[in-house]
Amino acid sequence: MKQLLTGNEAAAEAAIVAGCRYYYGYPITPQNELINYMSSRMPQVGGAFIQAESEIAAISMVHGSAAAGGRTMTSSSSPGISLKQEGISYLAGSELPCVIVNIQRGGPGLGDISASQADYFQAVKGGGHGDYHIIVLAPSSVQEMADLVYDAFDLADKYRNPVMILGDAQIGQLMEPVEFHKKFKKHLPQKTWSLTGAEGRKRNIIKSFYPVKGQLEEFNAHLQRKYKTIEEHEVRYEAVNIHKADVILVAYGTSARVCREVVKKSRRLEFRVGLIRPITLWPFPKEIIRKISEKVQCILTVEMSAGQMVEDVRLTTEGRCSVHFYGRTGGGVPTSSEVIKKIVEIVPNNRAANTLLHLAEVR
Repeated sequence: MKQLLTGNEAAAEAAIVAGCRYYYGYPITPQNELINYMSSRMPQVGGAFIQAESEIAAISMVHGSAAAGGRTMTSSSSPGISLKQEGISYLAGSELPCVIVNIQRGGPGLGDISASQADYFQAVKGGGHGDYHIIVLAPSSVQEMADLVYDAFDLADKYRNPVMILGDAQIGQLMEPVEFHKKFKKHLPQKTWSLTGAEGRKRNIIKSFYPVKGQLEEFNAHLQRKYKTIEEHEVRYEAVNIHKADVILVAYGTSARVCREVVKKSRRLEFRVGLIRPITLWPFPKEIIRKISEKVQCILTVEMSAGQMVEDVRLTTEGRCSVHFYGRTGGGVPTSSEVIKKIVEIVPNNRAANTLLHLAEVR
């Protein structure tokens, strides 16, 4: 049965369905619907909800519950996620599974409460200290918010690694019908490594501190092998109309919704526009972008930032085709007409592209 929920509410309910019973957060717009939903639902399912005294406290509480083997989650928005970065590094360094939801807002600093995608670097490059990665999933609808949060807990447990849902204010506060396809989890994976008391077994140790020379390098080599495995097996993306396309758009989240409209308009013309939508921002879908870069005139990356994911696209194409960028910052959301105008700019003297521009302007 479908329900009309915001993206924030869908994320919260999906976490509960996935077996999350420990939630720690701190209020910040535009993710407050999530923490509010958890405050009422967690007690109903026998879970623990704590509004922590700060974002730093919340991520530390996540660390404790994750170490004890519980499925645990926190959520925040951009400035709050910045405060959590040290804790996220500790979680990655301790190999503790958890889910972190970031409903991005404009920055830098306090910025504003409008939608943004300017936390891409922070999420996919490891915003805290040390050589680590977290798995980053980017929903573009309320339904996908629910589906990806559910999957995030399984991925976190599978790889003993933090997973981030990177949304934005549009996705978080948008209301759409959503259906929870997956079963309510009653039996979770056994975690023989967790700290549950050592009576009758060898004690477990969870740490991220390796003071003996050589130990930390060995541990980091282990982490890099794990990350390579994730890159080989967990890449997710959506490809729309990419065969015989003249121009490929690369976008995620809200920007991808806009680009989908551009692709739809182009289908009536000889000038073809395709879309590659990364669903995993890390691991990044390098292979499909590398392959398509050998066949198209150019790639246009569309983001709600000054240009961040575009750097990964350029690194992936390795000069096989030109890579262009269009973005809006500070809460600005690109429109389909703006994207079409950029396409005409980068593919000059193309009659079909100009016709596409005319269609956009008429509308």
